[in-house]
Amino acid sequence: MERFSEYRIMWVLVFFDLPTETKKERKVYADFRKKLIADGFTMFQFSIYIRHCPSRENADVHIRRVKMHLPEAGSVGILCITDKQFGSMEIFFGQKQETNNPVVQQLELF
Repeated sequence: MERFSEYRIMWVLVFFDLPTETKKERKVYADFRKKLIADGFTMFQFSIYIRHCPSRENADVHIRRVKMHLPEAGSVGILCITDKQFGSMEIFFGQKQETNNPVVQQLELF
């Protein structure tokens, strides 16, 4: 069995919708986002962050870290998929494309 395969390598996606109406809510939102970034997540779209992990075991570590920092209000979803599944994602752009996002640049390599 190969050590690194497209079925063993995982992507962790974190989707969140947090309230931002008060100053306190905006701070909670910003803190949650900063903790994701500090743990190696990259913004894929607004309120969708992703992280590449070399194995399911490593993905589980990062999923536990996200769960440790869940905000009290709002909703957070966590999805773990294989590299093979991630590679079959279709991404469509409108007229104006921004390639400053490292995830989009990486996807363009496929």
